[in-house]
Amino acid sequence: MPRNAVIGVDIGTSSSKGVLVGPDGTLIRSAVREHTPARPGPGRFEMDATVWWDEFTGIARELTAPCDVTVTAVGVSGMGPCVLLTDEHDTPLRPAILYGVDTRSVRQIERIEARLGAKEIIRRGGSALTTQAAGPKIAWIADEEPEHYARARRLYMPSSWLVRGLTGAYVLDHHSASQCTPLYDTHARQWYAPWAAEVAPGIELPPLRWSGEAAGTVTADAARETGLPAGIPVTTGTIDAWAEALSVGAQGTGDLMLMYGTTMFLVHTVPEPLTSESLWGTVGALPGTRNLAGGMATSGAVTNWLRDLFADEDHAGLTRLAAESGPGANGLLMLPYFSGERTPVMDPDARGVVAGLTLSHTRGDLYRAALEATGFGVRHNIEVIEAAGGDIRRVVAVGGGTRGDLWTQIVSDITGRAQELRTTTIGASYGGALLAAGLVQDVSVDAWNPVRETVTPRPEHTERYDDLYALYRRLYPATAEVVHTLATYQER
Repeated sequence: MPRNAVIGVDIGTSSSKGVLVGPDGTLIRSAVREHTPARPGPGRFEMDATVWWDEFTGIARELTAPCDVTVTAVGVSGMGPCVLLTDEHDTPLRPAILYGVDTRSVRQIERIEARLGAKEIIRRGGSALTTQAAGPKIAWIADEEPEHYARARRLYMPSSWLVRGLTGAYVLDHHSASQCTPLYDTHARQWYAPWAAEVAPGIELPPLRWSGEAAGTVTADAARETGLPAGIPVTTGTIDAWAEALSVGAQGTGDLMLMYGTTMFLVHTVPEPLTSESLWGTVGALPGTRNLAGGMATSGAVTNWLRDLFADEDHAGLTRLAAESGPGANGLLMLPYFSGERTPVMDPDARGVVAGLTLSHTRGDLYRAALEATGFGVRHNIEVIEAAGGDIRRVVAVGGGTRGDLWTQIVSDITGRAQELRTTTIGASYGGALLAAGLVQDVSVDAWNPVRETVTPRPEHTERYDDLYALYRRLYPATAEVVHTLATYQER
């Protein structure tokens, strides 16, 4: 007799991942489709939305056929906030502009801040206006591609695009909306019409629901395309980092999730709204929750870049070499700002820096320096979170970068924070499955995904890393003028 199961699918920056999960949280199957965002210019990252749906349908069919299961619900998530504009028939007008790795909207940010007021934007929207926000990206399309914008009627993100394909519904979750600064009022938890009319005129903003609410059910057409049963419920979904936090139970007050992926993301759950010019204040994925969040523009993206440069070594081999290098990477120090930097630097023109290079340095030293750079960036974000009033009581790690011991150990050594690792750290797709299961059964994340181990800091490395962190903090202001000039040359 077929057993019941749920599906979770996440559309990420470098791949789409799907999982088939049993009612007790057991991972039955997984599937991956790798992709590469288009880079049409410096600081620009885009994707064709047809890739999202095509990869979803392929993953759904791979997970379920042949398989002795009955799928009872579907959960979705995706990178964000992204901007996919469509016409009234839901035909995409251009490729989607991705989240904060895309830094093209600096001029629009300056104009919107001048009109609405930077402090008022933070007060109402929870976050300073940066290249992470969706609002300025919409304004960029209006400014630079008026022929496209004239036909634009709807706004989608990867998760809501999957919902549309599966159910026909036009909806968005509250959390994703709260990253559409300045279009959303985080206090009222609804779109703010006056600013929406100012920044995104003519766009019919989607109705809002919470991430775990059903957006609709799989249509007959979608069932034929995907192989899923018609009529089963589909979650509203959310942005990947928030699905990752749900997957490991990191949504209680005082929790901090660290997401090890193409980028590093931090989500801290707070009891009341907190704001910072250097972080993002958002509503959470679950009703009544609020977050103070941060995100580095690169982490795994840098290690992937190094792997591609050293084509004869894979990540496992480079990790072994990095372990041999030892703390401090034999005197190398890296700024991981290879795609600008998001929090807390908020500088789209920042660039990567490797300081201390000599002819004796090895691939292992460079790879180690990249892992340590992420740790220093996490420590910087943690300090800013606490300065803004955050109270971090527990750290939970998730994502592909948690496989193996070295990276998480380095981050614990640098930050002085223990990190919980759950049994399943596959991330957002598993969080989507958890939300899907909540539509059809009672779910406890501790029962679904118990704690497997805790990574603790090694005191013998603390002093060395404290000294290096002080140098790390000095390196950005010492090199900023030079790299900003170089960024100008790159743009030209």
